[in-house]
Amino acid sequence: MSGVGQSFVLHERLAADTVSLGQSRLCEIRLMNDSNWPWVLLVPRVAGVREIYQLAPEQQRQLLAESSLLGEGMMELFGGDKLNVAALGNMVPQLHLHHIVRFDGDPAWPGPVWGKLPPQAYSADELAAVTGRLEPVIKTLESGS
Repeated sequence: MSGVGQSFVLHERLAADTVSLGQSRLCEIRLMNDSNWPWVLLVPRVAGVREIYQLAPEQQRQLLAESSLLGEGMMELFGGDKLNVAALGNMVPQLHLHHIVRFDGDPAWPGPVWGKLPPQAYSADELAAVTGRLEPVIKTLESGS
């Protein structure tokens, strides 16, 4: 895909707050290191992009396809009631798309998760369990299916 990966550097805050799950055709796939919520980010590997409209049309379509695959897979795996998808960028200007599985009655329901609970980092065992659980979805994204 044209322009992907060329001089791309993951923002330091995203690198610090997330764990790599792999790469899709367009994106870095990152798990938010917060066990309070099933929460995965897609970060397009395109340098200097802050907004979806700044991506080339082919990249916009690819991002939507990858986001849809990820969201559907996460909802099936975690049995959520709602999927929150957001590209805020107020704290980290690099374009990244949050995918957060929500449950009716979770500690932030029905509001947003931001600032509701302090982040709870995964233990080594929890991280292994959640990455293992996400593996089929990640493989689908990595293969471009």
